[in-house]
Amino acid sequence: MPASTSRPPAQRPRRRGPGPFTLLVLPGVLTLTAVAGGIALTGGLPDGWTAGGNTEQDAAGGVNATYGPWLRKSAQACTVVTPSVLAAQIDQLTGFSDDSATTSGEQGIAAFTDAGWRTWGKDDDGNGRSSPHDPADAIMALGRQDCSLARKVTDLRTDGTVNGDLVDLTLAAYAVGTEAVAKAGKVPADAKTYLSEVKSRFATYADFDKEDPSGGTAQADAILAPPTTVLTVTSPYGSRKHPLTGVTKLHTGVDFGAPQGAQVSAARAGTVVFAAMTKAYGNRVVIDHGTIEGKRLQTTYSHLSAIEVTVGQSVQTGAPVGKVGSTGLSTGPHLHFEVIYDGYYADPMPWLSSSG
Repeated sequence: MPASTSRPPAQRPRRRGPGPFTLLVLPGVLTLTAVAGGIALTGGLPDGWTAGGNTEQDAAGGVNATYGPWLRKSAQACTVVTPSVLAAQIDQLTGFSDDSATTSGEQGIAAFTDAGWRTWGKDDDGNGRSSPHDPADAIMALGRQDCSLARKVTDLRTDGTVNGDLVDLTLAAYAVGTEAVAKAGKVPADAKTYLSEVKSRFATYADFDKEDPSGGTAQADAILAPPTTVLTVTSPYGSRKHPLTGVTKLHTGVDFGAPQGAQVSAARAGTVVFAAMTKAYGNRVVIDHGTIEGKRLQTTYSHLSAIEVTVGQSVQTGAPVGKVGSTGLSTGPHLHFEVIYDGYYADPMPWLSSSG
């Protein structure tokens, strides 16, 4: 939970495993509960379910297969969070065990406190009660909480307050709170243990993502128009040592060399969602282009000497955005151009119509 509702997950021990009674009785109870959840979601029994069959360990990571629809439905609340991320979190928190004997005040497989449940809990499985002990309710509540955090850290990254992968920042915000992430400008040190433990479990639950019917990748070629007249790459997308800070990390966009004051244009029609001075990016513009194959596409334009658009303004492809400059952390006039697709930085070059 965020720091305001619970102590950081990275600082609390994982719950102990079930006792002998639980091992004998709980599996049957969980199976019935999960099957009921599957019926409520799909209108029938899960595919492949047969009377007397073992449905508890026939999905990713040995998790009850009927959790899959809830993990996928919960992840639909935003593009940053995936079913495997949610499953890995639950595994780290409780190992998918609802140990009601815990003395920490955390309840259910997603380890919600009473305060956290009042904020995020709902009766998602339609059984007439909202409870952290209902696996479906707990999974859906965790998705709502994570997606709320994802939106907050996305805003922080958009305005240049923080840097980093959105999944990493979201998990860090879950562990220590968004204020701590904003203050650090990245994943804080006291969230790294939790982040490492959750990410180490991603591969275990990858199959839940593969079953996502909304999966697919966009055909990037020729979707964007050149943001400058000449696309002379002075620093490509990828890992590099920053020329000013000396820090080696992902260069999240492409630098196009251009003279001071050269025109910068919108690469695609959209709406301006950010246009202001930032510490690192200098004068920065972010344009939201809507969705492509159900996933949001944004482009950014940084280090501008002048901004020629305002927040909320609609722009067409090729419309003036600003002028090339060297504001912020910059060694000389250039355009730092980024593509953000489905919440992640992508190499801009395949998206540009004149790149190939």
